[in-house]
Amino acid sequence: MLAKTFGAAVYGVNASLITIEVVVAQGLGFNLVGLPDSAVKESEHRVEASLKSSGFKMPRQKVVVNLAPADVRKEGSAYDLPIALCVLQASEQITTAQNLTDYVIMGELSLDGRLRPIKGVLPIAIEARKQGYKGFVLPMENAHEAAIVNNIDIIGVETMLEAVEFFEGKKDIKPLVTDTRDLFYNTLNSYEVDFSHVQGQENIKRAMEIAAAGGHNVIMIGPPGAGKTMLAKRLPTILPPLTLQEALETTKIHSVAGKLGNKASLISTRPYRAPHHTISDAALVGGGSFPQPGEISLAHNGVLFLDELPEFKRTALEVMRQPLEERRVSISRARWAVEFPANFMLIASMNPCPCGYYNHPEKECVCGPGVVQRYLNKVSGPLLDRIDLHVEVTPVSFDQMTANRPAETSEAIRERVIRARETQTKRFADDEGVYCNAMMPSQLVKSICVINDAGRMLLKTAMERLGLSARAYDRILKVSRTIADLAGSEEIKIEHLAEAIQYRSLDRENWAG
Repeated sequence: MLAKTFGAAVYGVNASLITIEVVVAQGLGFNLVGLPDSAVKESEHRVEASLKSSGFKMPRQKVVVNLAPADVRKEGSAYDLPIALCVLQASEQITTAQNLTDYVIMGELSLDGRLRPIKGVLPIAIEARKQGYKGFVLPMENAHEAAIVNNIDIIGVETMLEAVEFFEGKKDIKPLVTDTRDLFYNTLNSYEVDFSHVQGQENIKRAMEIAAAGGHNVIMIGPPGAGKTMLAKRLPTILPPLTLQEALETTKIHSVAGKLGNKASLISTRPYRAPHHTISDAALVGGGSFPQPGEISLAHNGVLFLDELPEFKRTALEVMRQPLEERRVSISRARWAVEFPANFMLIASMNPCPCGYYNHPEKECVCGPGVVQRYLNKVSGPLLDRIDLHVEVTPVSFDQMTANRPAETSEAIRERVIRARETQTKRFADDEGVYCNAMMPSQLVKSICVINDAGRMLLKTAMERLGLSARAYDRILKVSRTIADLAGSEEIKIEHLAEAIQYRSLDRENWAG
């Protein structure tokens, strides 16, 4: 007898449906075909033990399991539950009142028949609804994540026996329903940290506000303990709130990577990722034999913080150059390619020298001649070219730390950032793929960032006297446009340009002495 149901395989951040067919015929053996990986092949032993634990038996006949289409590689242990249910139906141990072919079924079995959570549930639920299936049967721990998708029955089960009873009509399981919009808007902007916790550092807060308003990348240079990490952690709190579409995109990526955790639902705050400097190239940008999203994709619609930038492997930093420009990363293999979105803000921090105290107001640098320049040269010019704001961070004095002056909250700063972003949204309404000032291509910079004669003279003088490189020109214009947007000014004034020029410290030829 033939039994059939449906599962899914996730490629990139999208799912494609897999047909699972089981035949029990004369002969002996368990044959699994359809290009399965090792984890799928091992399902025979998990299924057999689960069947026995649940009061059923593995047929002592020839069992053939086919995962179609047969030329697409299947990976993971999530096919255990659909295979087990098809084996029971094909061997006539159960007769289903609910048709198996009306549902997409996924779940990993433990040896006692319980179900373990799986990865990539959200894209599978989206694809199942798109293809018109009645419901999605999956482990209870993943049900809240799948319930983000409406107009499809989400049936969460804790054991294989519970799934059997549901399909036999012996147990009525109500589909899990979540008010996605209500849940999303109730938890929007619920961050644990706030800019009001930061004493002093007003110039750095201002730079962060400009970065958030224009979507600019930032590098902070300063001694240890100056507050670089603390400030970077608070940057997501002043970014505009996620839209529902952005939240869905972000949740899909985290679902595929298995980073959502149990009973997780829609991500409603901007992600903040801070990988350690020992990270490999593939872990940073994504990859592996079966490509998974890397840290730059997990930071999609949020912030990627690289602490101690010169300590990262040069190859790891260089592979980020293309994703920084294209806002996505393509990973190609011999037979197929996947694409992960990677639209993030890069925030980097570094010490000015190996000892950390070059240019410190109180402590003396002990690095030898030429050491500072060699240390700064670890960060390549092309990468610095993609960073708009260079901010020098100085330590906070004791008086500033102990002062009880109320600091501005993240919410107040965020309101100004949102107004600036709204101005940019109107400005780039006709330019596809451009949403903020940082994304402007060179041809748009010339038409949008127009400066008067006085501004042109100031910029020329600054580039000559400060020894600014040619690559600083476009960056200064983009940042000055953002500063003007924050001020509500239609034109770039001389004070906007002057402020933008001071954020190019690493471009100065004599910065490291």
